[in-house]
Amino acid sequence: MELTINGSKHQIDIEADTPLLWVLREQLGMTGTKYGCGLAQCGACTVLVDGQATRSCVTPIESVVGTSIMTIEAIAEDAEGQKVVEAWVANQVPQCGYCQSGQVMTATALLKQSPQPTEEDIAGAMVNLCRCGTYNAIAAAVRQAAQA
Repeated sequence: MELTINGSKHQIDIEADTPLLWVLREQLGMTGTKYGCGLAQCGACTVLVDGQATRSCVTPIESVVGTSIMTIEAIAEDAEGQKVVEAWVANQVPQCGYCQSGQVMTATALLKQSPQPTEEDIAGAMVNLCRCGTYNAIAAAVRQAAQA
């Protein structure tokens, strides 16, 4: 199977139902996308598939053939992603940092879909779990990125 990840094509020879997360981490060495729960609940594994936030731990690779996949490794190359990263740094969002790649990817997808999100949009989109409880800082960073 051929996958387009961060603008590069990759030939993957693996079972079609293998989760995208394992292809990214184990086959391609892209370890910025994290394993959290394995049930698409926590969001640590979030990547963008054609601009949509997607939980890679439950996404079989056969379902993403022919799409454009973006991981945290390439987020700074994306205009919206760069704004999000800058806002994350300015607001000192991360504490332990484990969930942050998924949070950044989810925020980027939100701003791609809704450049001026309302508080309800932010609350509705930013549902990834953060064990450190940085939700207020996350919301502030999303608001700042939207204004950038």
